[in-house]
Amino acid sequence: MSDLPFGFGQPDPDDSENSPGMPGDPFAAMFGGAGSADLGAALQRFGQLLSTSSGPVHWQLAHDTARQLVAAQGDPSVSTADRAAVAEAVAIAEVWLDDATTLPSTGATAQAWSRADWVEQTLPLWKSLILPLAERMAEASAKALPQQMPEEMRAMAGPLLGVMGQMSGVMFGGQVGQGLAALAQEVLTSTDVGVPLAPAGTVALVPRNVSDFGAGLDIPPDQVRIYLALRECAHVRLFQHAPWLSSRIEAAVADYARGITVDMAGIEQALGGLDPSRPEAMAELMSSGVFEPPATQEQQAALSRLEHLLALVEGWVDDVTSAAAGGRLPAADALRETMRRRRGSGGPAEHTFENLVGLNLRPRRLRDASALWRALAEHRSIADRDHVWTHPDLLPDATDLDDPTAFATASTDGDWDISTLSDTEPPESDPPATS
Repeated sequence: MSDLPFGFGQPDPDDSENSPGMPGDPFAAMFGGAGSADLGAALQRFGQLLSTSSGPVHWQLAHDTARQLVAAQGDPSVSTADRAAVAEAVAIAEVWLDDATTLPSTGATAQAWSRADWVEQTLPLWKSLILPLAERMAEASAKALPQQMPEEMRAMAGPLLGVMGQMSGVMFGGQVGQGLAALAQEVLTSTDVGVPLAPAGTVALVPRNVSDFGAGLDIPPDQVRIYLALRECAHVRLFQHAPWLSSRIEAAVADYARGITVDMAGIEQALGGLDPSRPEAMAELMSSGVFEPPATQEQQAALSRLEHLLALVEGWVDDVTSAAAGGRLPAADALRETMRRRRGSGGPAEHTFENLVGLNLRPRRLRDASALWRALAEHRSIADRDHVWTHPDLLPDATDLDDPTAFATASTDGDWDISTLSDTEPPESDPPATS
């Protein structure tokens, strides 16, 4: 998990030009095709963006930047054959999952998305995850900036603060667009980052990326597609069964955001060395690490909660998918290990997104969580395993991951009683405690 809540972190030098979704001059995409060599056009475009920026994130710029970068990297339309193959894989997955979990099918519609479709369809859900980070950074900046000014200037600082806020929204909008474009080159499904990003009632695969992913695996394409459809449908079933789960994940992100602080002295020093003759200099500065705030203990605790929740989700999906595919897909074990490593470490595009936006949705202790859910199914039943998701207070904590068998056998006298537990959707400020 990145310690860069607002995304102004130091990017991997290997990810700058050759990473998926990151063409040689992302500055040009951010500013409507005006590249670093066209100072006048770039400044004019920047002025237009400032005049339409009214929040901590310029969402229209994020959208436009992502679409332009995706198109620049190539985004063929989804064929009729692709749509049929995805629909068939999802239909098979839903039948197989009925034997592996008691959580019912959602009846969701299967869709095959292009990379541009993924950007369009998931952007509304990204807003709910990213906005708390951006809002807190804007608040922290607005509070810290006047403290750097002489007393006699503070009363006149209103217009300047307004411009700084608009500039921040523009620059972060551009970074969000770059990050989403990078992810669009790699995501396989609508839940590939661990949370459902598709509109309600939809399960989706990205055929171009699925094909690229399977090309180096030496596994028949239909097996790859069905395995990914199993994971996608399992994710969607879980989140529909546990409607409180999405709000808990968003609450952990918001808790992390609340601890953001701004080092205005460091920013002032960096701005003093800015070369105004280079229009890309500001974009470089924003990704140089100068805006990186120190992580507080509260933020680390929020990160632990987020990582733990994601591990429980990913572990359950991993176990259920393995059970559903076992004996049916010859390559199931190989695909399981590949996906475990992929979710645990992330690919180049995922790291690019983390550096630009400061949000990492990779789980910790995925294997331990999967072992816990498997132990629960074996020592009790599949129904009891799935029943744990009925209420957040029933979820295992970090210490339970240390000894899955103990958690699975701790209570054997019937189902857990949720009648004495707190509300199903507890306040966001009181997420489940973990280490």
